Amino acid sequence: MNCYEHTLIIKQDKLENHSKTIINKYENLINKNSGKVLKTEEWGLRNLSHLIKNNKKGFYFHIKFEGTGKTIDELEKAENIDQTLIRFLTVRVKKHDLEKEYFEKRES
Repeated sequence: MNCYEHTLIIKQDKLENHSKTIINKYENLINKNSGKVLKTEEWGLRNLSHLIKNNKKGFYFHIKFEGTGKTIDELEKAENIDQTLIRFLTVRVKKHDLEKEYFEKRES
């Protein structure tokens, strides 16, 4: 199995609990299609660098998983028809860094 990192952006107007449902949907899809989710990071509401589909902000989520080509095909096929997503990207990596949190929540 290959190692992948998958980042997706959900529309800002979706409620927090609805975004959790969407993430669970895609984690289950990965697991059903011979994949294994290793880690899911919630990066939170962030500004987009430019206007995308009339959105200025979006909820970012990052999933690290192992899978096959079939896993990626099924994941991206489901995401192409999902109207709640702004963008998504899957990148193959050599190995996962499960220790580092790139967008840690800071306490004030």
